[in-house]
Amino acid sequence: MMMKLKISVITLMLASTFLQTEGFTATTPTTSASKTASTSDQTTTPALHDFDYTTQNKIPWLASGYNTWKWNDHSINYVEMGDKSKPAILLIHGFGASAYHYRYNIPDLARDYHVYAFDMLGFGLSSKPITDYSAEVWRDQTVDFIEEVIGKTTTVVGNSLGGFTALYAASSSAQSEKSLINGCVLLNAAGRFKNPDAPPEKEPNAIIDAIATLIKRAVIQLSFIYTKQPARIEQVLRQVYPINANNVDEELVESIRYPSLDPNAAEVFYRVITKNGSGPQVYVDDLLQDLNGIPLMLCWGENDPWIRPAAADKIQALYPSSLRVSIDAGHCPHDEAPEDVNLAVRNFMSQLGN
Repeated sequence: MMMKLKISVITLMLASTFLQTEGFTATTPTTSASKTASTSDQTTTPALHDFDYTTQNKIPWLASGYNTWKWNDHSINYVEMGDKSKPAILLIHGFGASAYHYRYNIPDLARDYHVYAFDMLGFGLSSKPITDYSAEVWRDQTVDFIEEVIGKTTTVVGNSLGGFTALYAASSSAQSEKSLINGCVLLNAAGRFKNPDAPPEKEPNAIIDAIATLIKRAVIQLSFIYTKQPARIEQVLRQVYPINANNVDEELVESIRYPSLDPNAAEVFYRVITKNGSGPQVYVDDLLQDLNGIPLMLCWGENDPWIRPAAADKIQALYPSSLRVSIDAGHCPHDEAPEDVNLAVRNFMSQLGN
C-alpha cells in the first residue's frame, strides 16, 4: 500500500511540475523530412457523420477515431464539425488528453463556427512514434493543420500543454508573411517564464546524468503503469475538477485510458515528461513579445491546483491588451464549466468580428 501511495504521489508531482514549469526545448522532430498531408486520405467515422450537433450536447467517445490526417507519415486523429463557411476555431487539448476532452465545446460552438480539434502527436488516437517530443513539434503540427486542413484564418484555443502550443503557434504565425491565426484563447495554459535571478546551469556530468536518466526512466514508467488504471485516472481528474466533478465520467476516463494501451505509450510519456531533446528553452515571455498584437484572451479556471491564477496575472502584465475571464473551475475549465467557457469564446469571437 505504501509503495502504491508513493507512486501515485510521484506521478501527481510529475504532472504538476511538468505543467507548472514547462519550458520546452526546441528541437526538430526526427520524422520524415517530406511532409505528407493529403485531405484525400481523410476518413470520416459514420457515427460522427450522423451526429446532430444542433440537438446533442456532447460528441461520442469513439475508440475507432473520427477523421484522419496524414502528417509527416503519421496519422493524426481529429474532429471536424460545423458549417465550412463559418469562422474557424481549432481546439488543442492538454497533456494526457485528446480532442475528446472538448466533447461539450465542439457541438455547441459548431452551431456558429467551423470547429476542429485534433489529437497532438503522441497523444489520444494519433500516432505515437518514438521521437523527440518538444513544443516545436506540436507547434508545427498546429500550423500545418491550419494551412493544409482548415485552409483559412483560424482562432486557436488551447488548454494546459495545448495552451502553450496554441500560443507558440500564434507567435510563430505572427512572424510569418501570411498569418493564419487571428486570435488565441488560453485555458490554464502551461509554460515557463524567464527568471532573471536563476543561477546558471551547471556543466553536465555524463556518468551522473546517465545514472540519473536510468533511475528517472524506471520511476516514470512504473508510475505510468500504475496511473493508467481507471481508478487512478478518475482520482487525478477529480483533483483538477475541484468545483464540479460531475463530468468526470466513464467516457472521459476511457478516453484517457485507451490510448495508454499503445505499445509506445509508456516511452512517449517518459519522453514528454523529461522533455527529451536539446536546444534553447522556449519561454512564454518571448512568445508574447512575438504575438505582434494578435488578440489574446485568458479564460482561466481560478481554482486550478496545478497552474495558479498568478500565471494568468503574469501573462496579463506581459501582454496588457489581453482579456481575462475568470471561470469557477479547476485546471480544465472547458470540461468542468463548458457553458461558461463556450460563452467566453463566443464573446471573444464577436470582438474579433466573427
